[in-house]
Amino acid sequence: MKLYSGPLSLYARKVEIALREKAIAFERIMVPFTQETGYLPKNPEVMAANPKGQVPVLRHGDLTLYDSTVILEYLEDACPGPALMPKAPADRALCRQMELFADEVMIVPLRALMHRTGPRPRDSERWAELERGAAAARTVIATQYAELERALGGCGGFCGDLSTADIAVFMMPLFNQRLGGPSLAPTARLAAWYAAMARRPAFQAIGDEIRAADHRLSQPVEGAYPDRA
Repeated sequence: MKLYSGPLSLYARKVEIALREKAIAFERIMVPFTQETGYLPKNPEVMAANPKGQVPVLRHGDLTLYDSTVILEYLEDACPGPALMPKAPADRALCRQMELFADEVMIVPLRALMHRTGPRPRDSERWAELERGAAAARTVIATQYAELERALGGCGGFCGDLSTADIAVFMMPLFNQRLGGPSLAPTARLAAWYAAMARRPAFQAIGDEIRAADHRLSQPVEGAYPDRA
């Protein structure tokens, strides 16, 4: 099994955590990335496999897949143990929905913080405009944290045992932290869940790699990683 990943690719790192949790051996090919040029030059195999030209891309024998959700569902079918999705149809649907909430809803305000790790624009007004957007995004993120706190309840995970929902949700506060987003402290149960996930070897290894990549590739961000486990 071969995975094309990126040092600061949220969705590729999500797949890496799942592969590690399922103890699946894989070869990782890290595509080039800089904050100045992004993922250039584009990896030709990624370009050939994914019409969007993005990682993650998974190759398993003659099969080539892109999109983190499609890849995780394939891994669950091809390598069912240990399971990362519930068995009951309704529970599996809720797990998929929580993963979608992380991937497609929580990502929206997060994008408003992404300018912070790249080169600062020379135009100070442009920076001020970006930071006004970031301030508004912080409010949205805090609201999402409160919603997740309610969804979590007293459970150890969002869908009972460890699941793809937990992996997808974990990536969002992790990336919000690296971008100087709000702390989890006001949502105590969510903060405790996040700390427990961060202690798992698969999550810890990827978190450590992302922080190291930030140190190597990104501009320093004030207030980054306030909830580091």
